Amino acid sequence: MSIWGSFSRSRESKKEYEKSGLPGGVKLALLAVLTLFCALSGLCLGSTVIDLPAALSGVLSGDLASAQSRILLYVRLPRVIASLLSGAALSVSGMLLQAVLSNPLAAPNVIGVNAGAGFFTFLSMALLPGVRGAGQLGAFFGALVAVVLVLAVSAGAGRLTIILSGVAVSSIFTAGINTVKTFCPDTLYNGSAFLIGGFSGVSLRDLSPAWAVILLALGLSLGLSPQADLLGLGETPARSLGMNVSLTRLALILLSCVLAGCAVSFSGLLGFVGLLAPHIVRRLFKESKTSHRLLIPAAALLGAGFVTLCDLLSRLLFAPYELPVGILLSFVGGPFFLYLLIRERRRVL
Repeated sequence: MSIWGSFSRSRESKKEYEKSGLPGGVKLALLAVLTLFCALSGLCLGSTVIDLPAALSGVLSGDLASAQSRILLYVRLPRVIASLLSGAALSVSGMLLQAVLSNPLAAPNVIGVNAGAGFFTFLSMALLPGVRGAGQLGAFFGALVAVVLVLAVSAGAGRLTIILSGVAVSSIFTAGINTVKTFCPDTLYNGSAFLIGGFSGVSLRDLSPAWAVILLALGLSLGLSPQADLLGLGETPARSLGMNVSLTRLALILLSCVLAGCAVSFSGLLGFVGLLAPHIVRRLFKESKTSHRLLIPAAALLGAGFVTLCDLLSRLLFAPYELPVGILLSFVGGPFFLYLLIRERRRVL
């Protein structure tokens, strides 16, 4: 029997699937519609309400005489694209980390990936000012260093030890960020906003080449979804089915670091997206808890829509003032993380 043949559903699982309500494909389509709605709302709404068809017509024809066309091209469009990309990247990064570490508490911001990416972004821009792509390359390297440190410190330990190691690593890298800011204050424009996380002032140029790398990494993550399913069975069953566990873990960790690093390079240190989205997706797709073929695209769509919606709310709730979206995400994600910690402690006890 082939590896993939071993994943055929039993009769009982089929019955559960039928009783679960909407099929997974329909739920995925609904998530796509909701994400599209959030994106269109982000383009239209703000301090100035935009007539989207007219403004888009001006942008496509190259006629930027209209103020609305300029706002759409230079402000709203880069911001919405950035929020969609970062939300999808951080959500899938969290999903992959949870699969590799077999830990529902794992997320880019929780285990220090975001902080590591942020520190090396600052450092690369201080050492290589004006070099295109230096910040994004540094972000990927920093994310990888953070994961390696956490895995080295917590090798063979329990789930909570991994989280505590991540907190320690995150604190070290955050101290490094503040050190670079102190000695090189002009390293990154609006560095304080970068530490909080947000999309104010982001341009289409800031998204290149990160957007292409994120899309490629998302595609590769979906391609490796069968391997992620096998890894969820445990190391011994995965090896017995012929999978190279070490190589698979390395590939998934690298993809997670690429996604988180690219997102951090233009969005800053957004927190809890990679924790919230995977958990919500697993609740929505109860019939496919171990099927990453559905979970990965669902996490990408949910994360993209959620971050875009939060960014829109951060612009509208306190108008004419703007609340950085990272603050709003922390207000939502912080209590959720505490809930997960309490639930995990009760499970251990």
